Amino acid sequence: MPQFESHFFSSLIFWEVVSFAILLFVLYKFAFPGILSVLEEREKKIKDSLDQAERHRSEAERKLKEYEAKLNAAAKEAEGILAAAKERAQRLLEENEQRLTTEAERIKGDATREIDHERRKAIQEIRAQTTELALMVAEKVVQRSLNEADHRRLADEALDALTKSAAR
Repeated sequence: MPQFESHFFSSLIFWEVVSFAILLFVLYKFAFPGILSVLEEREKKIKDSLDQAERHRSEAERKLKEYEAKLNAAAKEAEGILAAAKERAQRLLEENEQRLTTEAERIKGDATREIDHERRKAIQEIRAQTTELALMVAEKVVQRSLNEADHRRLADEALDALTKSAAR
């Protein structure tokens, strides 16, 4: 076998080393720069993507905190509005109650005055009818016509008697 001969084997190793060196040189000169530039470009894209992802993550966290703060502010504002509405409703209820109480008192006073007026009017009518009746009775008893002064005197006496009997 010729490849195991020491003379042939050493020249084979020499040519293998030379061809490998030429291959390395060609690769170094032509292939490696393209491969390295592609690798560097890819590394740069990955690094940019990671940086952009980190920026997006921090932006999302910032917006989340901002939205949470707005949500908390809106909740506090809603609570304030609700408390103000409850307070206003309570105030309106109290005002209506006070107004209705005042109106009821006014109506009660008006009714009392009207009842008192009607009672006085009824008493006056009763007095007038009683006076007429007393005059008619007195006229029948006396069987004569009385003058105006007699009428008045008899009416006053009848009213006094009626008032005294009503007071008992």
